[in-house]
Amino acid sequence: MISLPASLATAHREVSRWADDLRQGALELDRDPDAIHRHLDLPAVRFLAGHQVPADWDRESAAPGSGPAHGLATLERVLVSEELARGDAGMMLASPGASMCGVLLGVLGSPEQRAWVHGRLAERPRWTCFALTEPERGSAIGEMTSTLTPVGDGSYVLDGEKRYVGNAARADLGAVFARVAGTERLGVLAVLVDTSDPGFHAEPLPTVGLRGAQLTRMRLDGVRVPAERVLGTHLPPTRRGMWSIVHVFNRLRPSVAAIALGIARAAHDYVGEHRLSLRGPEREAYEELGRRIDAARSLTYRAALAVDRRPSAGHLASAAKARACEVAEEVTLRALGFFGPGARIDHPLLDKWARDARGVEFMEGTRNIQRLNLFQGLHTGKVGRN
Repeated sequence: MISLPASLATAHREVSRWADDLRQGALELDRDPDAIHRHLDLPAVRFLAGHQVPADWDRESAAPGSGPAHGLATLERVLVSEELARGDAGMMLASPGASMCGVLLGVLGSPEQRAWVHGRLAERPRWTCFALTEPERGSAIGEMTSTLTPVGDGSYVLDGEKRYVGNAARADLGAVFARVAGTERLGVLAVLVDTSDPGFHAEPLPTVGLRGAQLTRMRLDGVRVPAERVLGTHLPPTRRGMWSIVHVFNRLRPSVAAIALGIARAAHDYVGEHRLSLRGPEREAYEELGRRIDAARSLTYRAALAVDRRPSAGHLASAAKARACEVAEEVTLRALGFFGPGARIDHPLLDKWARDARGVEFMEGTRNIQRLNLFQGLHTGKVGRN
């Protein structure tokens, strides 16, 4: 296991104390995703919204959206995500804040755009969304049909449909990827959208797991995008579009792996707390699951450090995401087996965690996609070098 910087270790201990608070609202939120509005004062929710930071958590500056002083932003998100997901992943994903949109701003946003977004988030709890995936096409950039039509003054008109966008129905701000009309198929830009603007429509979709995230169908009918909300215009064209998506996902995948680990830990701890008389093969099975969680955590931390050192080094992040999701599914399903028939009814948290674990599989690319990415790293020699 890696050694954490002192400031990050302090923050990790603080955040770990908030997990139990999230657990208290887990089943309520699973029944009603809007229940998050009744939990906005929880320390973890306030932290995710950007309204609370542990006193000893050293930051670069006091400015909204400033990065960690220790320079390990991806590892920091991993530690926070694992601990809060141990409390409840649904509550964590339902919380307001910059979330994925904030990571994108860190890659593509100008100082003025960051100030605009984080300034609005500082006013009150606000949600953001990150819209890339489209119906029938997923996140395949080359097949994207959402379009940005130039108006002539640097602004655009945005049209299209997005699907499976977390928190879009409750969001005030969003980042949307679309293809510029009249360009090659890879001429993709990311833009900031105010969801109160005419033409923006969002409708929640029914889901089985991670219901707090409130996955949404979005329609964009002639949404006007001012020039100042087009991301990356201060950067070379090669550092927009696909380049930005790759770098954002590299930074986010270790966090998604950490969410899976948090769910696995929650289920594993639950068995330890409620089955005190484990003996023989049951005890061996329980301890083996714990070792698999630990191994996946070690891989996830290594992946986070690799991305912090070099943002393009995302192959270990793919390995970590694939492995952690596999472990989460195995642990949550086998945890139910420790309680016999009727476990899903008698232990609703275990039932919820089993559904949530499966949901994480579809965040930021499924296992097959991650394995293909890892293979490319092995084939090109980017993974396994001394």
